[in-house]
Amino acid sequence: MRGLCYFFLSILTQVNSKTLGVTGFVGHNVTLPCSYDSQTHGVLSFCWGQGKVPRSKCSNTILSSQDGEVSLRQSSRYQLLGSVADGDVSLTILHAEQSDAGVYGCRVEIPGWFNDYKVNIHLDMEEEPVEQPVTVDYILQTEAQDMLTTSSLIGTEAGDMMETHTTQFKAFLGAGNISRMAAILFFTVIIILVFIFRRTLLFRKKHQQPKTSPPENIYETIPVHH
Repeated sequence: MRGLCYFFLSILTQVNSKTLGVTGFVGHNVTLPCSYDSQTHGVLSFCWGQGKVPRSKCSNTILSSQDGEVSLRQSSRYQLLGSVADGDVSLTILHAEQSDAGVYGCRVEIPGWFNDYKVNIHLDMEEEPVEQPVTVDYILQTEAQDMLTTSSLIGTEAGDMMETHTTQFKAFLGAGNISRMAAILFFTVIIILVFIFRRTLLFRKKHQQPKTSPPENIYETIPVHH
């Protein structure tokens, strides 16, 4: 019987619980989300603690609120920047530090047995990425890198095209294609030789014809005596 009660208790606990992961940057504000339906339940009491949410209250409580009023705040860096009246009880850590990393738990006390809403959040802290300052040297370096990348791409494409054409040419130079090319070349040479022989023959015939003298005038001029 006791085992059955623990089983139903674990089911109810899992239904009203959630586990999230959040990443923050050192020196920046980081928000740990937690919210509930205030239109249905109204403004409720809640708490935030370091560590997973236990069976009751919060472990190592860092902030708690009773009926919309903050009753405990361990540090001024822990703020409620959302609209608590609308059910947004998210915790914002101002100027988060590396030591703020860890597990945080949010519990909203919803009336009734085993109705509390619980959120466990794993906060990871990272150093802020360093941005490269925009200077003339940086711009020139970036453009040079872009040009090198473009040239590399063009060279790769040209190499691929050359390789493709080489492969096609090698395929064209197969046994069948070589025979066709040889036949075409042979007939072309024959045609050229025939043309040259024909022109030579005509030239010789033209120069071997006998020269003819112009016809003599058979009519003599008879002088006329008056």
